[in-house]
Amino acid sequence: MNILEIFLNYYKYFLRGTQTTIVVSIITVLLGSVLGAVIALLRLSGFKPFSAFAKLYTTVMRGTPLLVQLYIVYYQLNFIHYPEGTFLGVELARVMPCILALSMNSAAYVAEVIRSGIQAVDYGQTEAAMSCGMTYGQTMIHIVLPQAIKNILPALGNELVTMIKETSIIQYLGIGDLMYNNGIVVTATYNPLPCYYISAIIYLIINVALGKGLDIFERRMKRSERERSSV
Repeated sequence: MNILEIFLNYYKYFLRGTQTTIVVSIITVLLGSVLGAVIALLRLSGFKPFSAFAKLYTTVMRGTPLLVQLYIVYYQLNFIHYPEGTFLGVELARVMPCILALSMNSAAYVAEVIRSGIQAVDYGQTEAAMSCGMTYGQTMIHIVLPQAIKNILPALGNELVTMIKETSIIQYLGIGDLMYNNGIVVTATYNPLPCYYISAIIYLIINVALGKGLDIFERRMKRSERERSSV
């Protein structure tokens, strides 16, 4: 069987796996962004235990393999009762350990993105806001973060592109992502190479589409920023 025949006969498996991959990636980046924001603020904190913990966290999560982290979370946190049911066709109880591990890993990278975005904002604005009576938290929420977001959002989009590919490791825990379903088709056809070509093309299409979307988004942000500065 050639590539076209395999896809026409087993396209439901590839589409089902693609759906799981996209859902897991989006949830992971959202949770990773929230956790990453917390880690970034801890890293920037003047309280040394907080900043030391955040630095240790990013060092460990970025310095160890994602697959190892996945297995540790899966086996070490097996006492957690994850929610039952499905979300967009994904079984939550089975996929939540994977999302948790991927989010913890993503947070370490997102934290550095957010930290650099915050530090890119002129510190004089922070001093000016606090001299006007604003607390550190109010300064971050109302002054610093709105300006940092324009630098952070494109990088978060790139993190989503990366996570689309990184989720392929969840197949090792029996989660029905694209690569897991690819394995099912390989077993059924005894013809692995065309199946991997199909999966590679699907990953490529998703990431190229996301990349184009990010480019359009960045251009619109820059245009709106120029329009505001010219007013």
